[in-house]
Amino acid sequence: MISRRQALAALAALGSTIRLRASGGPDPDVMGSTVFDWSSIPAQATKVGFTRKFFQRPTATLDELECHVTTLNPGESPHAPHKHPDEELVVIKEGTVEAFLNGQTHRAGPGSVIFQASNQLHGLKNVGDVPATYHVIKWNSPGMLKKTQPPR
Repeated sequence: MISRRQALAALAALGSTIRLRASGGPDPDVMGSTVFDWSSIPAQATKVGFTRKFFQRPTATLDELECHVTTLNPGESPHAPHKHPDEELVVIKEGTVEAFLNGQTHRAGPGSVIFQASNQLHGLKNVGDVPATYHVIKWNSPGMLKKTQPPR
């Protein structure tokens, strides 16, 4: 009998194979191994601080992998608490944030990691006296984008 892990590995391999172009070469939209240098990613001003968008692309095993870095000014939130089907990790680089997760608040400082599960209410706020900077890593597993995009 095939295990769940073996089935998932086979599906990931199939997804990678499907992304090959008819010519037999790799799909140029699929992100390969690379380095994103901090100094090469421009900081874009927002009304609450800054954001740096590193990438938002398909990979060999994911429909989409996204990474951005947000810097929040003291007392600011990037948006109201919300939920979405994709999961995400937040890694605090500097400052102190308050994470709102399903009705509870938790403080997190430098080096802390926050996991925000699928379809669970979450939000962040800078509760410190200095800007708070954090990395957001978000992904869509195979088939997820079709579920989250509105019908045409």
